[in-house]
Parts: sequence; C-alpha cells; structure tokens
Amino acid sequence: MVFTVKTSRKIELLDITGQVQAHLERMVRESGITRGLCTVFVPHTTAAVTINESADPSVRTDIVSALKRMVPDDIPYRHMEGNSPAHIQSTLVGASETLLVEEGRLVLGTWQGVFFCEFDGPRTRKVRLSLLGRVP
Repeated sequence: MVFTVKTSRKIELLDITGQVQAHLERMVRESGITRGLCTVFVPHTTAAVTINESADPSVRTDIVSALKRMVPDDIPYRHMEGNSPAHIQSTLVGASETLLVEEGRLVLGTWQGVFFCEFDGPRTRKVRLSLLGRVP
C-alpha cells in the first residue's frame, strides 16, 4: 500500500498517524489480518519516518532544531547537489518503523504518533506500508 505526503518546508515533521491507520484499516479489510506487524517505509534518501510524541508540537520543533545543530549546512560536503545534510539527517532518523497491530489498529503509546520527516523539501513523497500477520 502506498500513499503520498506533500511537504511545505525544507525541514519538517508531519504527523501521518491518521493516514497510516486509515490505510492499515483498508489492508486489514482486504487481507483479513487483524494482528501482526505493520512496516512504514519511506523510499527516499532525504526523508525518514519516526515514532515520537504527538501531543506537544514543540517536540517536533526541538527534534528539527537538534538535527540542524548536529548536521550543519555550512561545512564543506563533497556531494554536489547541496543536500548532504538531508542525506545525513535521514540516515540518523531512519527509513522505516515497524509497529504492532492488534484488532486491526496500530499499537501506540498514549502520546505516540508516526511522523514523516522531510529534510529536503518541499516535495511530494511516498510512504509505503506492509502488513505481516496471519489470518485468524
């Protein structure tokens, strides 16, 4: 299952929990699998996905701020496209997350959400989902 995400800034974290859950529900209906694992994968070298707090938007701001400090724009990178920091930031965060699925729903903690991480935007990106389990 694939869906798209449109970003509006060079670096941002977008809460995609609702989209992931909606697509998961479709996958559950089509497969009959209600318990298992859902992998969320971002097939881009300058984007990532993570699970973190979704209740307080300042957490996202803090993550972006820390990643910018950890991987500054102003050092002499060899990659000539000008987006070396984005490649490094996406490597630090990671291209996938695997979540538990129970009764056809994502298993997340009270404050957790799934975030698409853009490091080279704005762009239109893809998010791929895979469901693994067995039919009851």
